[in-house]
Amino acid sequence: MMMNFRNIKIAEINVLHELIFTSCNLKITDLKPEAESQEYGAHRFKLNDKKIIFRVAKITPTKTGQFVSIWKRNEQGITAPFDHKDEVDSLLIVTKTPTQFGLFMFLKKVLLEHRIISNETRDGKRGMRIYPSWDSTVNLQSQKTQAWQTRYFLDLSDAQNIDFIRIKNLFGVY
Repeated sequence: MMMNFRNIKIAEINVLHELIFTSCNLKITDLKPEAESQEYGAHRFKLNDKKIIFRVAKITPTKTGQFVSIWKRNEQGITAPFDHKDEVDSLLIVTKTPTQFGLFMFLKKVLLEHRIISNETRDGKRGMRIYPSWDSTVNLQSQKTQAWQTRYFLDLSDAQNIDFIRIKNLFGVY
């Protein structure tokens, strides 16, 4: 089912659709807002055949980077990290300032490698701090985090200079 993007209430998905999804032949289907985490623009959808968790990060006034909530409710109704068994392929996180706009695209295997999602031996995280390339990190931990996150970050601030080859590689579209 094709989406009518005029009816989507989340502007960031519209921007991604206009900036990159259409040009890369990426089609959104099964778009559904999540009941919780709406302050982070929480949605789920399919992008071509990939199952996506979508969030919008928030600027926090006292720390560098932005924060995003990435939890779910388990069968008991308790908040829990996402798990490697969940039917999810990628986590997309929009990051923005008044003058910049970017996207993190983390595959499930990357989230597992960096202990963001749970496996049999360890719990994942219910939220994470992200560091777009325009942020200057000051402490060692944030520098390490920014270093690995940069490989999955797309700066979309300049619509005239978007690296579509890199986008297609990240999304597995050739």
